Amino acid sequence: MKILFLNWNSFGNEDIIPAFRELNHEVVLYPFAKIVSNYDEKWEKEFSSALRSLVPDFVFSFAYFPIVSKVCQSEKILYLSWVYDSPQVALYSYTMINSCNRVFIFDKELCMSFIRSGFKNIFYLPMAANTARLDAMLAAQSPAIASEYKSNISFVGSLYSEPKHNLYSRLTSIRPYVKGYLDGLIHTQLAVYGFNFIEDALTPQILEELLRSDYPMHPHSTGVESSQYLYAQYVLNRRVTSLEREKILRLLGTLTNVDLYTHDSNVRLEGVSNHGPVDYYDTMPYVFGNSKINLNISLRSIKSGIPLRAFDIMGCRGFLLSNYQSDFLDFFIPGEDFVFYESIEHAGKLAEYYLKHDDERDAIRTNGHKKIQAGHTYRHRLEEMFSVL
Repeated sequence: MKILFLNWNSFGNEDIIPAFRELNHEVVLYPFAKIVSNYDEKWEKEFSSALRSLVPDFVFSFAYFPIVSKVCQSEKILYLSWVYDSPQVALYSYTMINSCNRVFIFDKELCMSFIRSGFKNIFYLPMAANTARLDAMLAAQSPAIASEYKSNISFVGSLYSEPKHNLYSRLTSIRPYVKGYLDGLIHTQLAVYGFNFIEDALTPQILEELLRSDYPMHPHSTGVESSQYLYAQYVLNRRVTSLEREKILRLLGTLTNVDLYTHDSNVRLEGVSNHGPVDYYDTMPYVFGNSKINLNISLRSIKSGIPLRAFDIMGCRGFLLSNYQSDFLDFFIPGEDFVFYESIEHAGKLAEYYLKHDDERDAIRTNGHKKIQAGHTYRHRLEEMFSVL
């Protein structure tokens, strides 16, 4: 088949394109600027022209873009999208009902919420790792690189402390009662894993106060998302995640040296070395492959899904210590393929234990890698995708 691949700066591009070609499909790369607008007349005309000229069997993108679906629906061409992040407000666009769509979502609970609402063109598809690329990269690393990225505990990810991510700090004009309510909600959710109640706990009265604040969040006219959803997922769950990541890093920093790779150069935590960001393809595998313990602390807006970070860690033969996410249990065995914590204190106890038990840690990371290699590569996922088609 001929696939028109929307080529934007997404994770996974360099892994899924070879997998398409390995399955003998033709891939045509189409430059894409990650258009989030639902309307761009000039781009729509150009894309329609490209579809008529190239005549692909389908268009593919990581993430879902309503404007792409709009054009594909008009041109009667299938649009396959694979969503690997949450929240993604584009999923609540009116275009989701388009018959051209085949939307694959990494989070089973989020996927099921659409299916329960009557959608027939949405499917659950967890993420993957390219073990061939990762294994070759780590096998060829020099002693100097292995030494540079050697670590007891590492974490790669945002602390959501940058101004563009820390939306909670923008709620400066709300009344003390509302601020106290939200703070209590955040700290209660911080202690609970496996169920997120923040959106349901935003009462009409609280929501009304938020909408009158200096940071109102109104839904877009072209979608069915609510202000309740926007505040819960983009403001409050982000704040919960920020606190959890900081608290765990602080705790682990009292036990051993912790290496943090994040975009915010201003983060300073005792016992934690902030190395700045790492490149997803060129550097991150060295971190995962040379760390005794790799942390996955999921963004709290992910309902049940396994973050891409976790697949990459296990794909690098790294030891994975993660928060609880129910989708893990569909494919992996806790204590055999990975380890999950049930509280911040539990994360500290598990890290302390596995730093002292090399044989157990090595067995777990080896098992996790074997599971990824045997059933969770990009080729496996594409075969699942094509079986749906």
